[in-house]
Amino acid sequence: MARIRLEHVTKKYGKITALEDVSIDVQDNEFYVIFGPAGAGKTSVLNLIAGIADPEEGNIRFDDTNMNYVEPRERDVAMVFENYALYPHKTVYENIASSMRTKKHRQPETVVDREVKRVAKLMNISELLERRPAQASNGQRQRIALGRALVRNPNVFLMDEPLAHLDAKLRNSMRKELKSMQEAFHTTTIYVTHDYTEAMSLGDRIAVIDQGKICQVGTGNEVYYLPKSEFVAKLFGDCEINILKGQVVEEEGKISIRLPYGQESYLVPEDIRDKLKSADVKQVDIGFRGWAIDYSRNPQEGFIKGSIYTHEPLGNKVELTVSLGDDMIRFIVHVDEKFEIDETVYLRFNMDKGIFFHSETKEYLVRHNEEIMRGGGENG
Repeated sequence: MARIRLEHVTKKYGKITALEDVSIDVQDNEFYVIFGPAGAGKTSVLNLIAGIADPEEGNIRFDDTNMNYVEPRERDVAMVFENYALYPHKTVYENIASSMRTKKHRQPETVVDREVKRVAKLMNISELLERRPAQASNGQRQRIALGRALVRNPNVFLMDEPLAHLDAKLRNSMRKELKSMQEAFHTTTIYVTHDYTEAMSLGDRIAVIDQGKICQVGTGNEVYYLPKSEFVAKLFGDCEINILKGQVVEEEGKISIRLPYGQESYLVPEDIRDKLKSADVKQVDIGFRGWAIDYSRNPQEGFIKGSIYTHEPLGNKVELTVSLGDDMIRFIVHVDEKFEIDETVYLRFNMDKGIFFHSETKEYLVRHNEEIMRGGGENG
């Protein structure tokens, strides 16, 4: 396996800049996820590492070797595509074995047979070896494609949204299999996805990318609890984070936040107070995830009156959208709770669970108990 580095890499396709000054450092044996919306540049990163495309600027290194001018076949990279890319005329056995029968990586047939059967057992597709891909389900085809990559021992596995075409139940199952496989094979894996649940469940670290630029690199806890910007914060969570405008009010050494729904102020904890003082801001954006909002059907002190705008059952939970002034507040409630459209509901925002952003730059400022959050503290 290898440590993979991109150093200030820029990639253009004509007048379009797909990647701009991108630097990432994937450690040996790490499961590294590149996450972002469609068109962000995720696949371009994989193509550069695989040698399918060349950078206009910057360097690509495997360990300490510069790979800029190394041909793809010399890089010893195994890639798994979104569309499987199986040979339809070959059996499952032959598809898996094909990567060990190339001129570059040819192995004796005894080794091929042993490794194909070993990987097929690991992928739970041993009974399919004599079939053709058309006789396998989508989930089985994806396992075949993975098996073809895993049967070798390359420098790095590159996976380009390999679970995108699977149904939700199978995706969940395959996520667990991928993680256990990576641990069993001790592989360096770079995995591309636009699904935040895949990113958080699989990645040792996650690189968030948008418009060809890296927005943040961190563990799942760091990008969820300590997002570097409002953009990153909005990418993660069961329902999109609620971003509210707040006015910073200082009285007698204490700092409170006044939301745009009346004159009531909410005191902030000391660590947030100190950061807001040093930042010298009068306005902030505050992000509240669903679990940072309390609700009541009856008026209570500190609660703000709103009305139910939408009520969406999602199996074992319900997503509520509450109209509050000019804002739509989203949060999750238990499936047993019954609400009606336009019903009155009262909300309270917990400042000790809010994430504070600069109102102009939209960059992260502070949140309560940052170090605890970095480790994924209880209740966020």
